[in-house]
Amino acid sequence: MKIAVVGAGGFVGSRLVRKLRSEGHEVTAHDRSTGVDLLTGEGVPEALAGAGTVVNTINAPDFDESAVPFFRTTTETLLTAAEQAGVGNVVLLSIVGIDQVPDVAYYRAKLEQERLVEAGPVPYTIVRATQFMDFVEPIMSWTTSGDTVRLPTTRLQPVAVEDVVDTLAEAATTPPRNGIVDVAGPDVFPLDELGRLTLRAHPDGREVTVDENAGLFGQVPHDAVIAPPGARLGAMSYERWLRRHA
Repeated sequence: MKIAVVGAGGFVGSRLVRKLRSEGHEVTAHDRSTGVDLLTGEGVPEALAGAGTVVNTINAPDFDESAVPFFRTTTETLLTAAEQAGVGNVVLLSIVGIDQVPDVAYYRAKLEQERLVEAGPVPYTIVRATQFMDFVEPIMSWTTSGDTVRLPTTRLQPVAVEDVVDTLAEAATTPPRNGIVDVAGPDVFPLDELGRLTLRAHPDGREVTVDENAGLFGQVPHDAVIAPPGARLGAMSYERWLRRHA
């Protein structure tokens, strides 16, 4: 079975392509650099020709309100082309808890993307992941001023990208569920504690202070983006991941 990965040059998509190819699957990798543009539709029918499954890992260029029309247009384009190509399974990478965070524009945009897929003409599986471990440090940088990192106590359940890629690969190579699969890391932490763990492993002179209104996660209800019961839990803990990336 041929699998088309859209967004293949990105953080997740590139890893998924390597994973699927290492397992012996026929995979085509697509993004703007290969002439495939979901905003304009350029190259999309050709990219999906002969594919049994398409995996959508594209990301919006910005986290503001512009993400809403971006995800609406790109998803509608992909679903139309998938139906015309006879694709039997659309796999979408999404985010745990986005239906619980109406005040964050990017999450609203991802939720609309999910709803388009759910109502669309092609069977699907939505893989919702919690926050990537790799992104904890960038999150800290958003609210760093001098030697102080301001973080709320919002609880996160960081997941290794490899565990998300494994879940996407499974979804791409098994029948569509017409539902959601949640994947998360094994441990839950308040974000301020994640910051302290990170700085203990990689000290750079900064210290964490609690600010419940700081950054994007200051807009997130306390437990909104941790995994629901029944989620698939990855094997990699955050503390182990930090040791690997020392």
